[in-house]
Amino acid sequence: MYFQLLKQLITGIIIYLFFAFTGAYAQTTKFRALAVLSRSDDHEKMMMAAKPFLEKLAKESHFTINITDDTSKINDANLKNYAVFVMVQLAPFDMSYQQQDALQRFVEQGKGWVGIHAAGLTGKDFLAPNTRYWQWFESMMGNVVYSPHPAFQKGTVIIEDLRHPVTRNLPAKMEIEDEWYEYNRSPRGEVHVLATADESSYKQVKPMGDHPIIWTNEHFRRVVYIGIGHSPVLLQDPNYGVLVRDAILWAAKSN
Repeated sequence: MYFQLLKQLITGIIIYLFFAFTGAYAQTTKFRALAVLSRSDDHEKMMMAAKPFLEKLAKESHFTINITDDTSKINDANLKNYAVFVMVQLAPFDMSYQQQDALQRFVEQGKGWVGIHAAGLTGKDFLAPNTRYWQWFESMMGNVVYSPHPAFQKGTVIIEDLRHPVTRNLPAKMEIEDEWYEYNRSPRGEVHVLATADESSYKQVKPMGDHPIIWTNEHFRRVVYIGIGHSPVLLQDPNYGVLVRDAILWAAKSN
């Protein structure tokens, strides 16, 4: 009888531990994100640093992230497994037509998109002759066309919306070094601006006056673009970590 009770006790403990473990696992895996990195030589150092940076964010915030530089992973069958697509320096023109179409469907289905830095390279200047231009992507970016950026230099980001989930945990100003992407015009009026570049804090190529640098597009359910993010040094800035983390968490929300 003693051995029977002991056996029942051990069985009970095993069952308890099983459900405790699986329950804890379910709680820690909030959603799945896919991050696709650039293969551009200009971004190599940033991409090497981005992988552990994103893995750390995911671990601390309890979501799963798969990180790759293989654009063939951008297809309908694979994307259906994810709540968020993180485009890390990957330029839109570095995707095939089929990959562009798959990502477009993903976003139009209401899934989340976080674009970082070179993910915002709109315009036809980068395209080879007779190459289809992804006009939809330009529209998602607020109908702006990228212009050559100024020199890499120190400048100031001013947080304009301190209530939005993406930027509410940031200070009012952030001093960083970056390339300060410029566009043919401000996207304001077509996007919701979260932060701007303070053009008085650095030297421009073509001053924009009103220079949004982080924004969401409310024509889509969960789309956010972060224009800063060229140097791997920025990944050591706690505020930048908070920005990227909160952008991914916001993009993953189901309501």
